[in-house]
Amino acid sequence: MEPKAFFVSLFEAAVAAADPEKTIRRFLPKRPKGRTIVIGAGKGSAQMARALEQAWEGPLEGVVVTRYGYGTPCERIEIIEAAHPVPDEAGLSASRRLFDAVKGLTADDLVVALISGGGSALLPAPPEGMALADEIAVNEALLASGAPISAMNTIRKHLSTIKGGRLALAAHPAKVVSLVVSDIPGDNPAYVASGPTVPDAGSRTDALEIVRNYGLRLPEAALRHLETEEAAAPLPGDPRFAGNEVHVIASAAVSLEAAAAEAKRQGIAAVILSDAIEGEAREVAGVHAAIAREVAMRDRPFAKPVLLLSGGETTVTIRGKGGRGGRNSEFLLAFANAIEGVEGIHGFAADTDGIDGSQDNAGAFADFATAARMRAAGIDPKAALARNDAWTAFDAIGDLFVPGPTGTNVNDLRAILVR
Repeated sequence: MEPKAFFVSLFEAAVAAADPEKTIRRFLPKRPKGRTIVIGAGKGSAQMARALEQAWEGPLEGVVVTRYGYGTPCERIEIIEAAHPVPDEAGLSASRRLFDAVKGLTADDLVVALISGGGSALLPAPPEGMALADEIAVNEALLASGAPISAMNTIRKHLSTIKGGRLALAAHPAKVVSLVVSDIPGDNPAYVASGPTVPDAGSRTDALEIVRNYGLRLPEAALRHLETEEAAAPLPGDPRFAGNEVHVIASAAVSLEAAAAEAKRQGIAAVILSDAIEGEAREVAGVHAAIAREVAMRDRPFAKPVLLLSGGETTVTIRGKGGRGGRNSEFLLAFANAIEGVEGIHGFAADTDGIDGSQDNAGAFADFATAARMRAAGIDPKAALARNDAWTAFDAIGDLFVPGPTGTNVNDLRAILVR
């Protein structure tokens, strides 16, 4: 068994399990008396829109926004592309288009919201007193903070006119059915894309506490807004949300189970450690490496050969300047440093949407000799980790994983093979 090919087969199985064309039919709402309007945002929203078009019997119309390069042709639903992970003017225009799409609806109409990870950046909609530049600065500060995604989205929804259920309120009194592809540990749909159609109980006070706890340097306009009552987001008990439906149609848990099944089909026992791991990527890597070394050297807590799987979303606190790479490549670089010289350990980490951070790779491959190969290529792997430059380190040895956009997004897949 060639480890890279084995890992690619696991990735493909995980992505296939989250394919909206296979999942969306099970969650179709009943046709309404009136119009059917489709809205959506996220890195998988265009593929979700195409799947809905193919499955829906009857007229529909609408608009969804996805990341540049992630669009797919649809006949009745307009696809808009915008920037991710840093918002741009196209995203600002897309937010307005979504509001226009749900304007003036009645109780006889239906809104189907197609939501997937990445929607937070794709739907900038700053409140009065804030500019797009302020929202961009907020997003950049959050991405560099090391805060978990739930904390990031609590802040985002209080600095937005579209997130935190506000888009669903704009559609009232029409019924809103949200179909969600979850990239959030724990699969709380209110956190996916900062919940444009799904409210949560996080308060303005919570947002201010997160700012203090993480020492976030937000623009003055953002801080001023958080101090006002206007920043308060609607709560789940608001009667205007009554009758709406929310369905998580794909998640990390399902994709990890598919990867485990594929491994077993190929004769390798698989263990799922968790589908909801959070924390600093390099620290999570240290724990995974410790387990892998224990298996390799002592056959505990699992006997080799064995595949260790985990999902969730780690974070990266930016420490260096000029480094390139996302949380999966950073995880794997730290993992490679920690397993150096322990033969038989191979690792893989990738984002199921096909893009890790802002580069073109989804993740990378590593093994017990990765660090040595990097040094032979003129890269100090520990120094590269210190400056958050994992992309450069893996690129130097040809071990980046570049599948391209996948059309879905159920967070990260980490796989460690101990032979």
